[in-house]
Amino acid sequence: MSLNNPIKRNIARELRKLATPPEEIVWEQLRDRKFLGLKFRGQHIIMGFVVDFYCSELKLALEIDGKIHEQQKEYDKIRQKLIEEEGIRFIRITTQEMNGTASSLLEKIRTLKDSQH
Repeated sequence: MSLNNPIKRNIARELRKLATPPEEIVWEQLRDRKFLGLKFRGQHIIMGFVVDFYCSELKLALEIDGKIHEQQKEYDKIRQKLIEEEGIRFIRITTQEMNGTASSLLEKIRTLKDSQH
C-alpha cells in the first residue's frame, strides 16, 4: 500500500475534523511548535496506519486511547509493534489518565526528549 494512498489521506483528514475532546486538548498544546519547539502533526499516516500525533524529530507517535480502543486492543498492539519495528517510539495514554488535561502526556514527552540529549 502506498504511503500516499488518497483513501488514507482522506481518512486522516476526516479524523482531524472529528477530533475527540481529549485530542483537541492535546493538539492545542502541541500545535504550532508550542511545546518545546517540536513540530507535531495530527492524524499522521505511518506505514499506512493513522496515528493521533507524530513528531518526526523525536520519531515519536502519540496515541490517546478512548473507548474505541477497548474494542480494538489486539489491532492496536499489532499496529504499534509494526511501527515500533521502524524505530518509532509510542506514548500511549488513556483519556482517563489525561483527566481533562494534557499535563501527564506533556511530561512523558519532555522526559523522552531530555533522555535523548
